[in-house]
Amino acid sequence: MYVFTEGKVTEPEYIKAIQQLGTLRNPKARVDVQIANATDQGSQRKPLVLVDNAIALLREKKREAKRAGLKEGDAAWPQVWCLFDRDQHEGVETALSRADKAGVKVAYSHPCFEVWRVLHLKSVTGTFGGVCGAAEQRLPHEWHQISGGIKSVVPKQVEGRFEEARKRALDMNAEHPDYTLVSHRDPYTNVFDFVEDGLGIASY
Repeated sequence: MYVFTEGKVTEPEYIKAIQQLGTLRNPKARVDVQIANATDQGSQRKPLVLVDNAIALLREKKREAKRAGLKEGDAAWPQVWCLFDRDQHEGVETALSRADKAGVKVAYSHPCFEVWRVLHLKSVTGTFGGVCGAAEQRLPHEWHQISGGIKSVVPKQVEGRFEEARKRALDMNAEHPDYTLVSHRDPYTNVFDFVEDGLGIASY
């Protein structure tokens, strides 16, 4: 699996943490994760750019897979995911649509990834007005752990909390009418899809 993340630290550390903790649905099908844009900076981490880069990589990896004799649906068939937030980005709905048409999977959060972290502790009510800081404020002080000068995710913060976080996310997302554009749903997250469908993790 190749993953493009908007954040340089939080999302990659979360992925690392849950891979350490997670129980796989199929113990023989552990997913090898590569952060495809680990060295990218600034503008290269905006949703439209992430998606365009992900589409190009998926096409390349599909060609390689076919040359190797793989077929779509095989366990080793390449997956490409993007993890990004609403924040104040432009073109989010376009990015989501473009990814869907190309077969790139997206884990999207509004206003930001911290909504998913909050759901590991409690339900989320009300809106954040698109302000990530408002979501961050709902995290306990100790969850703002600093590692090397940057906020990090450590396994003990999420351990044993996936199933409840997933249920809370589904309940939260269901508050939005189906006709509301995904990019306008505040709050929203489908990171649980990435955990289950992408990483094949049933619980952590």
